[in-house]
Amino acid sequence: MEQLNAYLEANKERFLNELIDLLKIPSVSADENFSNDVLRAAEVVKQRLLEAGVDQAEVCPTKGYPVVYAEKIIDAALPTVLVYGHYDVQPADPYELWDSPPFEPVVKNGDLYARGSCDDKGQMYMHVKAFEMMMKNNALPCNVKFMIEGEEEVGSVNLETYAIENKDRLKADVVLISDTSMIANDAPSITTGLRGLTYLEVEVTGPNRDLHSGVYGGAVANPINILCDMISSLHDADRRVTIPGFYEAVEEVSKEERDQMARAPFNLDEYQRHLEIKEVMGEKGYTTLERTSIRPTLDVNGIWGGYIGKGAKTVLPSKAYAKISMRLVPNQKSEAILHLFTKHFNAIATPSVTVKVRPHHGGEAAVTPTDSIAYKAASKAMEATFGKTPIPLRTGGSIPIVTMFEKVLGVKSVLLGFGLDSDAIHSPNEKFGLFNYYKGIETIPYFYRYFTEMSKG
Repeated sequence: MEQLNAYLEANKERFLNELIDLLKIPSVSADENFSNDVLRAAEVVKQRLLEAGVDQAEVCPTKGYPVVYAEKIIDAALPTVLVYGHYDVQPADPYELWDSPPFEPVVKNGDLYARGSCDDKGQMYMHVKAFEMMMKNNALPCNVKFMIEGEEEVGSVNLETYAIENKDRLKADVVLISDTSMIANDAPSITTGLRGLTYLEVEVTGPNRDLHSGVYGGAVANPINILCDMISSLHDADRRVTIPGFYEAVEEVSKEERDQMARAPFNLDEYQRHLEIKEVMGEKGYTTLERTSIRPTLDVNGIWGGYIGKGAKTVLPSKAYAKISMRLVPNQKSEAILHLFTKHFNAIATPSVTVKVRPHHGGEAAVTPTDSIAYKAASKAMEATFGKTPIPLRTGGSIPIVTMFEKVLGVKSVLLGFGLDSDAIHSPNEKFGLFNYYKGIETIPYFYRYFTEMSKG
Protein backbone atom coordinates (compact mmCIF):
# COMPACT_ATOMS: atom_id res chain seq x y z
CA MET A 1 0.00 0.00 0.00
CA GLU A 2 2.98 2.32 0.44
CA GLN A 3 3.48 2.22 -3.32
CA LEU A 4 -0.14 3.26 -3.88
CA ASN A 5 0.11 6.10 -1.40
CA ALA A 6 3.24 7.35 -3.12
CA TYR A 7 1.40 7.28 -6.46
CA LEU A 8 -1.46 9.26 -4.92
CA GLU A 9 0.90 11.90 -3.55
CA ALA A 10 2.64 12.23 -6.91
CA ASN A 11 -0.63 12.64 -8.81
CA LYS A 12 -2.82 14.67 -6.46
CA GLU A 13 -2.81 17.79 -8.60
CA ARG A 14 -3.76 15.86 -11.75
CA PHE A 15 -6.50 13.95 -9.93
CA LEU A 16 -7.97 17.27 -8.77
CA ASN A 17 -7.71 18.95 -12.16
CA GLU A 18 -9.43 16.03 -13.87
CA LEU A 19 -12.32 16.27 -11.40
CA ILE A 20 -12.53 20.01 -11.96
CA ASP A 21 -12.81 19.45 -15.72
CA LEU A 22 -15.68 17.01 -15.14
CA LEU A 23 -17.42 19.44 -12.79
CA LYS A 24 -17.36 22.15 -15.44
CA ILE A 25 -19.85 20.11 -17.48
CA PRO A 26 -23.41 21.13 -16.41
CA SER A 27 -24.86 17.62 -16.63
CA VAL A 28 -28.28 18.49 -15.18
CA SER A 29 -30.54 15.55 -16.00
CA ALA A 30 -33.74 17.25 -14.79
CA ASP A 31 -33.54 20.06 -17.37
CA GLU A 32 -33.66 19.16 -21.07
CA ASN A 33 -31.75 22.37 -21.86
CA PHE A 34 -28.67 20.56 -20.55
CA SER A 35 -29.19 17.31 -22.46
CA ASN A 36 -26.10 17.73 -24.65
CA ASP A 37 -24.02 18.39 -21.54
CA VAL A 38 -25.30 15.22 -19.87
CA LEU A 39 -24.27 13.21 -22.94
CA ARG A 40 -20.91 14.97 -22.99
CA ALA A 41 -20.30 14.02 -19.36
CA ALA A 42 -20.99 10.37 -20.20
CA GLU A 43 -18.35 10.44 -22.93
CA VAL A 44 -15.80 12.02 -20.59
CA VAL A 45 -16.40 9.36 -17.93
CA LYS A 46 -15.96 6.64 -20.55
CA GLN A 47 -12.67 8.16 -21.71
CA ARG A 48 -11.33 8.53 -18.17
CA LEU A 49 -12.12 4.88 -17.43
CA LEU A 50 -10.26 3.78 -20.54
CA GLU A 51 -7.28 5.90 -19.53
CA ALA A 52 -7.39 4.36 -16.04
CA GLY A 53 -6.94 0.87 -17.49
CA VAL A 54 -10.26 -0.93 -18.04
CA ASP A 55 -10.38 -3.60 -20.74
CA GLN A 56 -13.44 -2.04 -22.33
CA ALA A 57 -15.78 0.88 -21.78
CA GLU A 58 -18.89 1.98 -23.61
CA VAL A 59 -21.73 4.46 -23.42
CA CYS A 60 -24.85 2.28 -23.37
CA PRO A 61 -28.07 3.92 -24.60
CA THR A 62 -31.33 3.74 -22.66
CA LYS A 63 -34.69 5.38 -23.28
CA GLY A 64 -33.26 8.34 -21.36
CA TYR A 65 -29.65 9.18 -20.61
CA PRO A 66 -27.02 6.48 -21.12
CA VAL A 67 -25.22 4.22 -18.68
CA VAL A 68 -21.43 4.14 -18.87
CA TYR A 69 -20.27 0.54 -18.46
CA ALA A 70 -16.67 -0.61 -18.11
CA GLU A 71 -14.85 -3.64 -16.78
CA LYS A 72 -11.49 -5.16 -15.94
CA ILE A 73 -11.58 -8.93 -15.59
CA ILE A 74 -8.28 -10.38 -14.38
CA ASP A 75 -9.46 -13.85 -13.34
CA ALA A 76 -12.99 -15.26 -13.51
CA ALA A 77 -12.27 -17.26 -10.36
CA LEU A 78 -11.72 -14.10 -8.32
CA PRO A 79 -14.45 -11.98 -6.70
CA THR A 80 -16.03 -9.17 -8.73
CA VAL A 81 -16.85 -5.71 -7.41
CA LEU A 82 -19.49 -3.68 -9.26
CA VAL A 83 -18.96 0.05 -8.74
CA TYR A 84 -22.06 2.22 -9.05
CA GLY A 85 -22.12 6.01 -9.35
CA HIS A 86 -23.78 8.77 -11.35
CA TYR A 87 -22.51 11.57 -13.55
CA ASP A 88 -25.69 13.66 -13.59
CA VAL A 89 -26.22 16.48 -11.09
CA GLN A 90 -29.02 18.44 -9.48
CA PRO A 91 -30.17 21.76 -10.97
CA ALA A 92 -28.05 24.62 -9.64
CA ASP A 93 -30.96 27.03 -9.16
CA PRO A 94 -31.11 29.58 -7.60
CA TYR A 95 -27.86 30.70 -9.22
CA GLU A 96 -27.85 34.04 -7.40
CA LEU A 97 -27.31 32.29 -4.05
CA TRP A 98 -23.98 30.79 -5.13
CA ASP A 99 -20.84 32.60 -3.97
CA SER A 100 -19.17 31.48 -7.22
CA PRO A 101 -20.73 30.12 -10.44
CA PRO A 102 -21.84 26.49 -9.86
CA PHE A 103 -20.09 25.16 -12.97
CA GLU A 104 -16.89 27.13 -12.52
CA PRO A 105 -15.24 25.09 -9.75
CA VAL A 106 -13.11 26.88 -7.17
CA VAL A 107 -11.01 25.65 -4.25
CA LYS A 108 -11.36 27.64 -1.02
CA ASN A 109 -10.07 26.71 2.41
CA GLY A 110 -9.52 23.10 1.43
CA ASP A 111 -12.96 22.62 -0.16
CA LEU A 112 -13.89 22.26 -3.82
CA TYR A 113 -17.04 24.26 -4.59
CA ALA A 114 -19.19 23.26 -7.59
CA ARG A 115 -22.50 21.59 -8.36
CA GLY A 116 -21.88 17.85 -8.23
CA SER A 117 -18.59 18.13 -6.34
CA CYS A 118 -19.85 15.77 -3.62
CA ASP A 119 -23.06 14.43 -5.21
CA ASP A 120 -21.82 12.47 -6.99
CA LYS A 121 -19.05 13.37 -9.42
CA GLY A 122 -16.41 13.79 -6.73
CA GLN A 123 -17.30 10.56 -4.96
CA MET A 124 -17.76 8.63 -8.21
CA TYR A 125 -14.43 9.87 -9.56
CA MET A 126 -12.62 8.65 -6.43
CA HIS A 127 -13.31 5.14 -7.72
CA VAL A 128 -11.89 5.88 -11.16
CA LYS A 129 -8.66 7.23 -9.64
CA ALA A 130 -8.41 4.45 -7.03
CA PHE A 131 -8.75 1.95 -9.87
CA GLU A 132 -6.04 3.77 -11.83
CA MET A 133 -3.74 3.59 -8.80
CA MET A 134 -4.22 -0.14 -8.50
CA MET A 135 -3.75 -0.71 -12.22
CA LYS A 136 -0.61 1.42 -12.54
CA ASN A 137 0.95 -0.39 -9.59
CA ASN A 138 -0.17 -3.93 -10.50
CA ALA A 139 -2.22 -4.03 -7.30
CA LEU A 140 -5.76 -4.83 -8.47
CA PRO A 141 -6.63 -7.99 -6.47
CA CYS A 142 -9.97 -8.87 -8.09
CA ASN A 143 -12.29 -8.10 -10.99
CA VAL A 144 -14.07 -4.77 -11.21
CA LYS A 145 -17.02 -3.49 -13.22
CA PHE A 146 -18.29 0.08 -13.42
CA MET A 147 -21.88 1.15 -13.97
CA ILE A 148 -22.11 4.95 -13.96
CA GLU A 149 -25.56 6.31 -14.82
CA GLY A 150 -26.95 9.69 -15.88
CA GLU A 151 -30.44 9.67 -14.36
CA GLU A 152 -29.98 9.26 -10.61
CA GLU A 153 -31.20 12.78 -9.90
CA VAL A 154 -34.46 12.09 -11.78
CA GLY A 155 -35.17 8.74 -10.18
CA SER A 156 -33.00 6.31 -12.21
CA VAL A 157 -36.08 5.72 -14.36
CA ASN A 158 -34.34 3.50 -16.92
CA LEU A 159 -31.71 1.80 -14.77
CA GLU A 160 -33.81 -1.19 -13.73
CA THR A 161 -34.58 -2.00 -17.37
CA TYR A 162 -30.87 -1.74 -18.17
CA ALA A 163 -29.99 -3.99 -15.22
CA ILE A 164 -32.56 -6.62 -16.24
CA GLU A 165 -31.38 -6.61 -19.86
CA ASN A 166 -27.72 -6.84 -18.78
CA LYS A 167 -28.07 -9.11 -15.76
CA ASP A 168 -25.33 -11.52 -16.86
CA ARG A 169 -22.98 -8.70 -17.80
CA LEU A 170 -23.44 -7.03 -14.40
CA LYS A 171 -22.93 -10.23 -12.40
CA ALA A 172 -20.89 -9.41 -9.29
CA ASP A 173 -20.35 -10.33 -5.66
CA VAL A 174 -21.05 -6.88 -4.23
CA VAL A 175 -22.09 -3.41 -5.35
CA LEU A 176 -19.77 -0.67 -4.07
CA ILE A 177 -21.39 2.78 -3.81
CA SER A 178 -19.98 6.12 -2.66
CA ASP A 179 -22.99 8.45 -2.71
CA THR A 180 -23.42 8.91 1.04
CA SER A 181 -21.77 10.80 3.87
CA MET A 182 -19.91 10.11 7.08
CA ILE A 183 -20.25 11.80 10.45
CA ALA A 184 -17.04 13.87 10.35
CA ASN A 185 -13.48 13.75 9.09
CA ASP A 186 -12.38 12.54 12.52
CA ALA A 187 -15.44 10.32 13.01
CA PRO A 188 -15.77 7.93 10.06
CA SER A 189 -19.02 6.05 9.58
CA ILE A 190 -20.59 3.63 7.13
CA THR A 191 -24.19 4.02 6.03
CA THR A 192 -26.22 0.92 6.87
CA GLY A 193 -29.70 2.21 6.14
CA LEU A 194 -31.37 4.55 3.64
CA ARG A 195 -34.89 5.88 3.54
CA GLY A 196 -37.23 5.32 0.62
CA LEU A 197 -38.98 8.06 -1.32
CA THR A 198 -42.29 9.06 -2.82
CA TYR A 199 -42.07 12.27 -4.86
CA LEU A 200 -45.06 13.96 -6.45
CA GLU A 201 -46.59 17.22 -7.64
CA VAL A 202 -50.02 18.57 -6.79
CA GLU A 203 -52.16 21.03 -8.76
CA VAL A 204 -55.09 22.87 -7.20
CA THR A 205 -57.48 24.67 -9.56
CA GLY A 206 -60.14 27.22 -8.64
CA PRO A 207 -61.71 29.54 -11.24
CA ASN A 208 -61.17 28.91 -14.95
CA ARG A 209 -58.79 31.89 -15.29
CA ASP A 210 -56.85 34.40 -13.19
CA LEU A 211 -59.27 36.96 -11.75
CA HIS A 212 -59.07 40.57 -10.59
CA SER A 213 -58.50 40.30 -6.85
CA GLY A 214 -60.57 43.40 -6.17
CA VAL A 215 -63.59 42.34 -8.21
CA TYR A 216 -63.57 38.67 -7.12
CA GLY A 217 -61.49 38.55 -3.93
CA GLY A 218 -63.53 37.37 -0.96
CA ALA A 219 -66.16 35.75 -3.16
CA VAL A 220 -64.15 33.08 -5.01
CA ALA A 221 -61.77 30.55 -3.46
CA ASN A 222 -58.10 31.39 -3.89
CA PRO A 223 -56.26 28.14 -4.86
CA ILE A 224 -53.04 29.31 -3.19
CA ASN A 225 -54.83 29.87 0.11
CA ILE A 226 -56.60 26.53 -0.19
CA LEU A 227 -53.36 24.71 -1.04
CA CYS A 228 -51.59 26.27 1.94
CA ASP A 229 -54.43 25.14 4.24
CA MET A 230 -54.28 21.62 2.80
CA ILE A 231 -50.52 21.39 3.22
CA SER A 232 -50.67 22.75 6.75
CA SER A 233 -53.17 20.05 7.69
CA LEU A 234 -50.76 17.28 6.68
CA HIS A 235 -49.01 17.52 10.08
CA ASP A 236 -50.50 17.58 13.56
CA ALA A 237 -49.21 19.48 16.59
CA ASP A 238 -46.67 16.72 17.28
CA ARG A 239 -45.36 16.97 13.69
CA ARG A 240 -46.77 13.57 12.81
CA VAL A 241 -48.10 13.08 9.30
CA THR A 242 -51.92 13.01 9.36
CA ILE A 243 -52.49 10.85 6.26
CA PRO A 244 -54.58 7.84 7.40
CA GLY A 245 -52.50 4.64 7.26
CA PHE A 246 -49.19 6.50 6.78
CA TYR A 247 -47.54 4.86 9.81
CA GLU A 248 -49.20 1.47 9.49
CA ALA A 249 -46.15 -0.34 8.10
CA VAL A 250 -43.45 1.72 9.82
CA GLU A 251 -40.69 -0.37 11.36
CA GLU A 252 -40.23 0.37 15.06
CA VAL A 253 -36.50 0.42 15.70
CA SER A 254 -35.39 -1.36 18.85
CA LYS A 255 -34.16 0.45 21.92
CA GLU A 256 -30.80 -1.24 21.45
CA GLU A 257 -30.35 0.25 17.98
CA ARG A 258 -31.58 3.66 19.12
CA ASP A 259 -29.05 3.54 21.95
CA GLN A 260 -26.33 2.67 19.45
CA MET A 261 -27.34 5.63 17.28
CA ALA A 262 -27.16 7.90 20.31
CA ARG A 263 -23.47 7.07 20.69
CA ALA A 264 -22.68 8.80 17.40
CA PRO A 265 -21.03 12.19 18.03
CA PHE A 266 -23.63 14.93 17.54
CA ASN A 267 -23.73 18.47 18.90
CA LEU A 268 -27.19 20.02 18.67
CA ASP A 269 -25.96 23.56 19.38
CA GLU A 270 -23.37 23.28 16.61
CA TYR A 271 -26.01 21.81 14.28
CA GLN A 272 -28.32 24.78 14.87
CA ARG A 273 -25.47 27.26 14.61
CA HIS A 274 -24.34 25.83 11.29
CA LEU A 275 -27.87 26.17 9.86
CA GLU A 276 -28.44 29.55 11.58
CA ILE A 277 -31.64 28.37 13.25
CA LYS A 278 -32.73 28.86 16.87
CA GLU A 279 -34.36 25.49 17.34
CA VAL A 280 -34.97 22.21 15.54
CA MET A 281 -38.39 20.85 14.65
CA GLY A 282 -39.66 17.33 14.09
CA GLU A 283 -41.75 14.44 15.28
CA LYS A 284 -42.28 14.46 19.03
CA GLY A 285 -40.47 11.77 20.98
CA TYR A 286 -37.46 11.40 18.68
CA THR A 287 -34.00 12.96 18.52
CA THR A 288 -32.72 14.92 15.57
CA LEU A 289 -30.63 11.99 14.34
CA GLU A 290 -33.61 9.65 14.66
CA ARG A 291 -35.92 12.06 12.86
CA THR A 292 -33.55 12.18 9.89
CA SER A 293 -32.95 8.45 9.62
CA ILE A 294 -35.43 6.03 11.19
CA ARG A 295 -38.65 8.05 10.95
CA PRO A 296 -40.72 8.86 7.84
CA THR A 297 -41.31 12.48 6.84
CA LEU A 298 -43.37 14.68 4.53
CA ASP A 299 -41.95 17.93 3.16
CA VAL A 300 -42.92 20.55 0.58
CA ASN A 301 -40.02 20.98 -1.84
CA GLY A 302 -41.52 23.85 -3.83
CA ILE A 303 -44.74 25.87 -4.00
CA TRP A 304 -45.92 28.41 -6.55
CA GLY A 305 -48.87 30.08 -8.24
CA GLY A 306 -50.25 33.45 -9.26
CA TYR A 307 -47.98 36.36 -10.13
CA ILE A 308 -44.37 36.16 -8.91
CA GLY A 309 -42.70 38.65 -11.27
CA LYS A 310 -41.41 42.12 -10.45
CA GLY A 311 -43.80 44.76 -9.22
CA ALA A 312 -47.46 44.13 -8.44
CA LYS A 313 -50.25 42.38 -10.29
CA THR A 314 -53.42 42.06 -8.26
CA VAL A 315 -54.76 38.70 -9.38
CA LEU A 316 -56.67 35.92 -7.76
CA PRO A 317 -54.92 32.96 -9.41
CA SER A 318 -56.60 30.12 -11.22
CA LYS A 319 -54.06 27.52 -10.13
CA ALA A 320 -51.56 26.71 -7.39
CA TYR A 321 -48.89 24.02 -7.37
CA ALA A 322 -46.56 22.25 -4.96
CA LYS A 323 -43.91 19.57 -5.15
CA ILE A 324 -43.97 17.20 -2.18
CA SER A 325 -41.61 14.44 -1.09
CA MET A 326 -42.10 11.77 1.54
CA ARG A 327 -39.09 9.95 2.95
CA LEU A 328 -40.00 6.40 3.90
CA VAL A 329 -38.58 3.80 6.26
CA PRO A 330 -38.32 0.00 5.91
CA ASN A 331 -41.65 -1.76 5.23
CA GLN A 332 -43.29 1.38 3.83
CA LYS A 333 -43.84 0.96 0.09
CA SER A 334 -43.59 3.97 -2.20
CA GLU A 335 -46.59 3.02 -4.36
CA ALA A 336 -48.76 2.38 -1.31
CA ILE A 337 -47.82 5.74 0.20
CA LEU A 338 -48.57 7.46 -3.11
CA HIS A 339 -52.03 5.89 -3.09
CA LEU A 340 -52.66 6.93 0.52
CA PHE A 341 -51.53 10.49 -0.17
CA THR A 342 -53.64 10.83 -3.32
CA LYS A 343 -56.76 9.53 -1.59
CA HIS A 344 -56.28 11.81 1.41
CA PHE A 345 -55.36 14.93 -0.57
CA ASN A 346 -58.48 14.62 -2.67
CA ALA A 347 -60.56 14.02 0.46
CA ILE A 348 -59.42 17.22 2.21
CA ALA A 349 -59.99 19.46 -0.83
CA THR A 350 -62.96 21.83 -0.53
CA PRO A 351 -65.69 21.74 -3.21
CA SER A 352 -64.44 25.15 -4.40
CA VAL A 353 -61.35 23.60 -6.04
CA THR A 354 -60.29 20.54 -8.01
CA VAL A 355 -57.12 18.60 -7.31
CA LYS A 356 -54.65 16.63 -9.41
CA VAL A 357 -51.80 14.54 -8.02
CA ARG A 358 -49.00 13.69 -10.45
CA PRO A 359 -46.42 11.12 -9.33
CA HIS A 360 -42.80 11.74 -10.27
CA HIS A 361 -40.57 8.98 -8.92
CA GLY A 362 -39.92 6.92 -5.84
CA GLY A 363 -38.10 3.98 -4.36
CA GLU A 364 -37.90 1.71 -1.35
CA ALA A 365 -35.93 2.00 1.87
CA ALA A 366 -32.89 -0.21 2.28
CA VAL A 367 -30.97 -1.68 5.20
CA THR A 368 -27.57 -3.25 4.55
CA PRO A 369 -26.18 -5.97 6.84
CA THR A 370 -23.25 -5.28 9.15
CA ASP A 371 -22.21 -8.93 9.34
CA SER A 372 -21.42 -9.33 5.63
CA ILE A 373 -17.93 -9.75 4.18
CA ALA A 374 -18.41 -6.51 2.24
CA TYR A 375 -19.29 -4.46 5.33
CA LYS A 376 -16.41 -5.95 7.31
CA ALA A 377 -14.02 -5.18 4.45
CA ALA A 378 -15.27 -1.60 4.24
CA SER A 379 -14.96 -1.16 8.00
CA LYS A 380 -11.44 -2.55 8.00
CA ALA A 381 -10.50 -0.32 5.05
CA MET A 382 -11.69 2.81 6.84
CA GLU A 383 -9.91 1.74 10.01
CA ALA A 384 -6.69 1.39 8.00
CA THR A 385 -6.81 4.95 6.67
CA PHE A 386 -8.64 6.85 9.43
CA GLY A 387 -7.06 5.04 12.35
CA LYS A 388 -10.40 4.24 14.01
CA THR A 389 -13.30 1.87 13.49
CA PRO A 390 -16.20 3.50 11.60
CA ILE A 391 -19.63 3.75 13.20
CA PRO A 392 -22.52 1.95 11.44
CA LEU A 393 -25.25 4.54 10.93
CA ARG A 394 -28.59 4.85 9.18
CA THR A 395 -29.02 8.09 7.25
CA GLY A 396 -31.90 10.08 5.83
CA GLY A 397 -31.17 10.11 2.12
CA SER A 398 -32.59 7.83 -0.54
CA ILE A 399 -30.79 5.70 -3.11
CA PRO A 400 -33.66 3.61 -4.52
CA ILE A 401 -31.38 1.54 -6.73
CA VAL A 402 -29.93 -0.26 -3.68
CA THR A 403 -33.07 -2.37 -3.31
CA MET A 404 -33.32 -2.73 -7.08
CA PHE A 405 -29.80 -4.18 -7.27
CA GLU A 406 -30.68 -6.76 -4.65
CA LYS A 407 -33.92 -7.68 -6.45
CA VAL A 408 -32.54 -7.81 -10.00
CA LEU A 409 -28.89 -8.75 -9.54
CA GLY A 410 -29.23 -10.67 -6.28
CA VAL A 411 -26.38 -8.83 -4.55
CA LYS A 412 -26.08 -6.56 -1.55
CA SER A 413 -24.50 -3.14 -1.61
CA VAL A 414 -21.95 -1.50 0.67
CA LEU A 415 -22.30 2.28 1.11
CA LEU A 416 -18.79 3.63 1.50
CA GLY A 417 -19.37 7.40 1.40
CA PHE A 418 -16.89 10.18 2.14
CA GLY A 419 -19.06 13.29 2.00
CA LEU A 420 -20.23 15.36 4.95
CA ASP A 421 -23.72 16.56 5.82
CA SER A 422 -22.30 20.09 5.67
CA ASP A 423 -21.37 19.70 1.99
CA ALA A 424 -24.65 21.36 0.93
CA ILE A 425 -25.63 18.78 -1.67
CA HIS A 426 -28.73 19.84 -3.64
CA SER A 427 -28.15 23.39 -2.31
CA PRO A 428 -26.21 26.48 -3.39
CA ASN A 429 -22.48 26.34 -2.65
CA GLU A 430 -22.18 22.56 -2.75
CA LYS A 431 -18.67 21.50 -1.81
CA PHE A 432 -16.43 18.49 -1.31
CA GLY A 433 -13.37 18.54 0.92
CA LEU A 434 -10.04 17.81 -0.69
CA PHE A 435 -9.26 15.74 2.41
CA ASN A 436 -12.36 13.65 1.70
CA TYR A 437 -11.61 13.27 -2.00
CA TYR A 438 -8.07 12.06 -1.42
CA LYS A 439 -9.02 9.97 1.62
CA GLY A 440 -11.59 8.15 -0.51
CA ILE A 441 -9.01 7.41 -3.19
CA GLU A 442 -6.66 6.13 -0.49
CA THR A 443 -9.28 3.97 1.23
CA ILE A 444 -10.95 2.25 -1.73
CA PRO A 445 -7.95 0.03 -2.63
CA TYR A 446 -7.97 -1.28 0.93
CA PHE A 447 -11.58 -2.34 0.44
CA TYR A 448 -10.61 -4.34 -2.67
CA ARG A 449 -7.74 -5.96 -0.82
CA TYR A 450 -9.73 -6.95 2.28
CA PHE A 451 -12.84 -7.98 0.33
CA THR A 452 -10.77 -10.30 -1.86
CA GLU A 453 -8.90 -11.79 1.12
CA MET A 454 -12.07 -12.36 3.15
CA SER A 455 -13.92 -13.83 0.17
CA LYS A 456 -11.17 -16.39 -0.31
CA GLY A 457 -11.08 -17.32 3.37
